[in-house]
Amino acid sequence: MNKYKILSFFLAIALLVAEVRLFMGNNAQEVSTSEAVFQNILTRSSIREYTAAPVSRTMLDSLCRAAMAAPTAMDKRPWKFVVIDDKAMLQELTKALPYAQALKTAPAAIAVCGDPTLMDKEHKPTEWWVEDCSAATENMLLAAHSLGLGAVWLGVYPAETPVASVSSTLKLPSNLKPLCIVALGHPKGDAQPKNKYAKDNIRYNVGDFPGAQAGEEEESTEGGGF
Repeated sequence: MNKYKILSFFLAIALLVAEVRLFMGNNAQEVSTSEAVFQNILTRSSIREYTAAPVSRTMLDSLCRAAMAAPTAMDKRPWKFVVIDDKAMLQELTKALPYAQALKTAPAAIAVCGDPTLMDKEHKPTEWWVEDCSAATENMLLAAHSLGLGAVWLGVYPAETPVASVSSTLKLPSNLKPLCIVALGHPKGDAQPKNKYAKDNIRYNVGDFPGAQAGEEEESTEGGGF
């Protein structure tokens, strides 16, 4: 009888050890994944200079896949992506966006476009395409960084002239608006990310930041003098 008790005791201990190891192993993997995600977010920076090495279409497709995993209001998914890896077309875009000098050395770029004509539940054009496409763009930037690529967000919308120039260059249909262009390539040199964390930008429960309150602004402009 004692033999069975002793055997049962050791089996229970062995089972407990196995469960602890399994838990610790899974927990360690979760911690490792969390650290990798935060590291990717905190070390990303805008890269504006690239080597001549090309970016494969497999990578470019992966970036679009990551972008399309972004949150989207009412699941409308208003985004469309124009992938540009033709050097002549990249130079045309540089002319369309004179301030976008990163396109001069970028071997590839992706134009993130949205469709404002999609209807919401009340059959009105949705106003959320900008937010949806912005979320998609951030996904793309983080995915690029995780793949060892450099990238920079080049704004287009809502400035009318750049919107018209980019739309014409890319031959976009009238229902699409270019939100931005993401220049892509293998980084030239090392870029140091900026520490943008500022504790003063955080409040809990009440947003009592310095500055005029809404009521004060209304009082100061009432009876207006402009």
